[in-house]
Amino acid sequence: MVRIDLAGTWRLERLSDGSERPMTAPGDVMSALVASGEIPDPYYDRNELGLQWIGREDWRLYRSFEAPAELLERRRVRLEIDSVDTIAEISLNGRPVGVSDDMFMRFTADVAGLLRPGLNELSVILRSPERAAAERAARLPYPVPASTYPVSSPHRNLVRKAQCMGGWDWGPCLMTSGLYDGVRLVGADGPMIDYLRCDATPDAGSGRGGAWTVDVTLDLDSAEAAEASLSLSLAGASLERTVRVPAGRSALTERLRVESPELWWPAGYGSRSLYELAADIRPAGVADPDAGHRAERRVGFRELVVDTAEDEHGKPMTFVVNGRPVFAKGANWIPADALPSRWTRDRYEFLLRSAADANMNCVRVWGGGRYESDAFYELCDELGLLVWQDCMFSCALYPSSKEFLSSVEAETRHQVRRLAHHPSLALWCGNNEALGAITWYDESRANPARYIVDYDRLTEGTVGRVVRELDPGRAWWPSSPSAGPDDFADNWHADSRGDMHYWSVWHEGRPFSDYLSVRPRFCSEFGFQSFPSHRTVASFAPEGERNVSSPTMEHHQRHPRGNALIVETMLRYFRMPRGLRETLYLSQVQQAMAIKTAVEYWRCNRPRCMGALYWQLNDVWPGASWSSLEYDGSWKLLHHEARRFFDPLIVAAYVRDGSVRVCAVNDGAEALEAATRLTLRRFDGSAATELAAVESVLAAEAATPLWSAPLAGLPAAPGEAFLDVELSVRRSGSVEPRRAVLFLTEPKACALARPGLTIEAAGDGSGLPAIAVRADAPAFFVAPEAPGLAGRWSDSGFHLGAGETRVVSFVAGGGTDPTIRPRSSEDLAAATTVMDLRSSYE
Repeated sequence: MVRIDLAGTWRLERLSDGSERPMTAPGDVMSALVASGEIPDPYYDRNELGLQWIGREDWRLYRSFEAPAELLERRRVRLEIDSVDTIAEISLNGRPVGVSDDMFMRFTADVAGLLRPGLNELSVILRSPERAAAERAARLPYPVPASTYPVSSPHRNLVRKAQCMGGWDWGPCLMTSGLYDGVRLVGADGPMIDYLRCDATPDAGSGRGGAWTVDVTLDLDSAEAAEASLSLSLAGASLERTVRVPAGRSALTERLRVESPELWWPAGYGSRSLYELAADIRPAGVADPDAGHRAERRVGFRELVVDTAEDEHGKPMTFVVNGRPVFAKGANWIPADALPSRWTRDRYEFLLRSAADANMNCVRVWGGGRYESDAFYELCDELGLLVWQDCMFSCALYPSSKEFLSSVEAETRHQVRRLAHHPSLALWCGNNEALGAITWYDESRANPARYIVDYDRLTEGTVGRVVRELDPGRAWWPSSPSAGPDDFADNWHADSRGDMHYWSVWHEGRPFSDYLSVRPRFCSEFGFQSFPSHRTVASFAPEGERNVSSPTMEHHQRHPRGNALIVETMLRYFRMPRGLRETLYLSQVQQAMAIKTAVEYWRCNRPRCMGALYWQLNDVWPGASWSSLEYDGSWKLLHHEARRFFDPLIVAAYVRDGSVRVCAVNDGAEALEAATRLTLRRFDGSAATELAAVESVLAAEAATPLWSAPLAGLPAAPGEAFLDVELSVRRSGSVEPRRAVLFLTEPKACALARPGLTIEAAGDGSGLPAIAVRADAPAFFVAPEAPGLAGRWSDSGFHLGAGETRVVSFVAGGGTDPTIRPRSSEDLAAATTVMDLRSSYE
C-alpha cells in the first residue's frame, strides 16, 4: 500500500472576485481568512455579525502535488477525504471525479487514470451551504421547520452539515466550509479495505476470563473479482488464507479465537486493555508489500448491554459492562470549537482528559454537532469514557424524501462501519429531541400525522434499520429523550421510563430543590448556565464592554433569557455581588450548586436512577453557557465540583419534604465500613450541636441512607448554622474521609463570618507550584484566582472549616499560552487572590 498525505498548505480562491490566499487543509475557509488578515477574530466583540457573508459565497480550494513513481505503478489509486463540508465538486487535473453534499460522509474516488507523472492539481469547489439550504427549502412540498436562535442560518435542517454551525443557544452562527480530518491518496493493486470491525463474545462456559470468539468483518472494495491473500492478527491469534473477492463492494467475515484477553472497563471499574487488530489483503501470489492494502484498529474485549427490562418503577436504562451495572457519570459533548481548523487531537485530549479527571465515565456526543474524529473515540477507548452516540439530527423536523433518506442511509452506513469497533461506544441514539420537536412548531401541531410519518421514516425506517443491520449487538435508542423503541412516553416530564431531559429548573426558573422532585431512570440532559471567568471575558469583550448587560456580553449570551435567569437566580440565593468579578464568580457558584443538587440526589436514588449526564462539558467559543469547561479549557467551579460529586464514594446531604437527609453512595464492588459524624455548626465555626455519630456498612454498588431528621426540629435556626457531615471509610488499613456541607436555607439569609483567608507558598509533593489557603472561620466556595497566569488549579470551589488549611497546586495549560506560568510557589502566591462567598458581597 502506498499512501500520500495531501495535508498541508493549499490555495483558497473566492470565486466571486478571484482573490486568493493560502489555506491549511485539513481546515476551514473562515480560519484561512482570519490567518490571512482579511477578517477579524470572529469571537471578539460582535465581529460574528459582519462575517455572515462567508457562508453565502462559493470558494475553490486547490493544491499541486507530485505523484511519485511508486504511486503511479499501482493498479488502483483512490482519493480519500474524511469529511467534505459540505456542498462540493471535486476534480483532479481539470477532470471531475465526484461531488459531495454530506459532511458526515467520507468522499472516495478512483483516480488512477487521471494521475500523471510530475505535477498534479486537486481542486475542490465549496458551494454556499446557506444558498443550497434556501434552494432546497423552495422545492419542498410543505414546510419542514427547525428551531432558530439569535443569530441563525435558515433551513439548516435541509443540509447534512453540523447543525450547530447555523447557530445555537450557546454558540455562534459561522457557516464555514472546508476539508476535515484527513486528505490522502492511497494506492494498491488489489482489493482495498474500506472498514475493519469486529464483534467479540466470550465462549460459552468459559466466562469472560476465558477464550473469546471474534468475528472480524472487512468491508472491501475491489475493481474486479479476484483471489486474494488475507492475513489477520489479534492478541496472539492469527489467520492466513486465500479468499475469493467479488467485484465492487462486499463484506467478508472471518473468525478468530483469542485466549484469555484482559478485559476493557469504563473508568473507575478496571483497566482499559486494548489490542491491535491488523488486517492485510493483497493479490494472491504477490509478495510486494506495496501491492496490498492494510488496516489496523485498536479494540477491546468487553460485554456491554443496556438493561431496559421492565421493573417495579417502569423501564430502567442501565449500562451493564462485563456483568456490572455502571452508573453513567458525565456530560454532553459539543464540537470542540466553532472553527473546524481547531479540531486537533491535542484539544480533544485536554478536554476528554479533563472529563476523566473529574471522575466521569461517560460522554454523550450530542446530535447537533458531528460524528467526531477518530482521535476522539480512540481517546475515549484509552480513558474509559463510555460514548452515548447521537446520530446527527437535532431540535428540528427533517424531510423524508427519497433523496434525503438515501443520503442519510449512506451516511449512517459509513459511520456505523467506521465506529463499531470501539469498545467505548455504548449506544446508538437516533437524534436529539427530534421526537419532541413535533410538538414545537405551528406547522407540525396543525398536521402532526404528516410529520410523525416523516420522523418514523427517517428514525426507524432508515437510521434504526441500518444500525440494527450493521451493529446488532449494540443498543439502539430512537431519540433522546425517549422511553425506547416503540414507546412514546413524555420523557420531558415523566421520570419512570428510559432517558429524561429535565430543564424545568433552567427554562422555567424553578428553585434548585425542584431537582429533588424527579427521580429519572437516566437523565441525559439537565443544566444551568454561568458566566465565564474574568480572563475569558477579557478575551472577547473590549474594556468598556465588561458588564453583564453590555451589548458585547449580551451578544455572547445566546439564550434569549440567559443573563436574566442567571441574575434572577443569583438574587434568589445570594446577596448582591460587589462588582463584575464577584458576579462572574457567584454565577459559577450557583451553577455548581444546581448541578450538585441534582447529581447527588439522583445518585442517592441508585439503582432507580443509573445515569446523570449534565449539559454541557465544553464550549465552542467564549461566552455565557452551560459548560463546565471554559472555551480555553479552564475548569469552572462546576468542573471542580463534578470531580467531587462524581467520586465513586460520596456522602450527600439535602433537604426534602421538610427533612434533612444524609446518604452515602458507594460505586465500588466491595462493601465498606464507615463512620459518620454530623455536626450543626455556627458560621463562626463553633459547634452548635453534635447531631449524631453513625456506624454503618455501605453496600457495594448502592446508595445507603445514613440519617434524617425534621428540619424544623433542629436546635438552631436555618440562618444561624449549617450542617457539617464527615464520613470516614476504613479500607485496606487506612481511613478515607469524605465531607458534605449543607446550607439549611438560602445563603443570603445566613450570617456568614469573615473567614480571614490567608495565602502562602507551599508544596504538595507533585513538584508543581502550590499555595496553602487557610481560614480562621468557615469559608464557602473558596476559589483561588491568578489572573495573569495560564492554567487551572488542582482544586477550587472548596469548603474550609475554621482553622483548616488546603494546599492546591497550579497546573499550566488548557489551550492558553503555556509560557505564562509561575516559576515557583512564591511566584504563585504573589500572583494569587482568593474569593469566597462572604467576600463576593462585602
